[in-house]
Amino acid sequence: MHQTPSSPVGLHRVLTAVGDQVRLPQAAEHLDADPELWPDEVRIAVDTLNLDAASYRQLVEKHDGDGAAVRDEVLQIVARRGKMQNPVTGSGGMLIGTVDEVGPLSPLGLSRGDRVATLVSLSLTPLAITDGLARWDGLGERVPAEGHAILFGRSIAAVLPADLDPQLALMVMDVCGAPALVARVVAEYATPVASQRRSPREESNAPSGGPTVCVLGGAGKSGSLSLAAAREAGAARVIAVVPVEHEADLLRGTGLADEVVVADARSPLGLYDAVTAAGGPADVTVVCVDVPGCEQPAILVTADGGTVVFFSMATSFAAAALGAEGLAADVRMLVGNGYVPGHAAYALDLLRRIPEVRALFEARLRD
Repeated sequence: MHQTPSSPVGLHRVLTAVGDQVRLPQAAEHLDADPELWPDEVRIAVDTLNLDAASYRQLVEKHDGDGAAVRDEVLQIVARRGKMQNPVTGSGGMLIGTVDEVGPLSPLGLSRGDRVATLVSLSLTPLAITDGLARWDGLGERVPAEGHAILFGRSIAAVLPADLDPQLALMVMDVCGAPALVARVVAEYATPVASQRRSPREESNAPSGGPTVCVLGGAGKSGSLSLAAAREAGAARVIAVVPVEHEADLLRGTGLADEVVVADARSPLGLYDAVTAAGGPADVTVVCVDVPGCEQPAILVTADGGTVVFFSMATSFAAAALGAEGLAADVRMLVGNGYVPGHAAYALDLLRRIPEVRALFEARLRD
């Protein structure tokens, strides 16, 4: 075990600097994935990676659906960078595995043998793959893998619940920041103060008792959990937007949304017309799609004084900021950073308590 001082945020694992400036692990080009620990670190024996949706989509589109080529590029990225960080999207995903060794100064509360899911991105997690991803065909976000990963002193991980399939728990934990933040934001609008954020016209059209919430990508993992969280936090009207009828059929009849509409979230006028017809504009718009170009349409369907929450790694935050300015839109825009205290427990609780949410996740697991 290393005896030299380490950084709780992982600076000691950064191999390249820009001039005299050492970057944090997420922004660094290369990380040291050596299995030897510093005293405040934890080593995980990896068994599954879960690539984030935006990263996986980009790789599949780049290689025209060739799974072998996708697998080879993932291997190249990890070997070159010492972490799984898509160079185009900048994102990575997360993993599950078994705690292999715990440094004596680790503050994470983990023990050897614990089955855990990491709640920090693979884009900042030192990672080495030892099996060549031989059990993965490149045709899905879940990646069976052998290797090891390193957690820093300030990393986050959760012990997998005994009552859930580990793959199911991984899918939930991969997006657990979304419902927790949605619940927090919607609760703000569910109070009497919310009426002060609307114009008189919007207030006269607003449903009584709570805000209108619109979730773009409502049939996906983060989207379905966000629908459930919005309802529980006090939303009076919940609108789900999906791109195709098949996804609409998955949601209709579940009660997760009052209205399910099929629209292209990249089309400003198409989305605006669809959401308006369903009861918009929205007080809170949640972007859970994994394609670029949804920034301005999302702003357009949000009421003055409303909030847009971006949970997609495909989001261009420059496009969002400039788009809001160009539309003269008085909206608050939040970046879903994936961490809210208690987020994993809250998301798993939604899955356990709401059978419609669980059914959507289990159907995705079977695909």
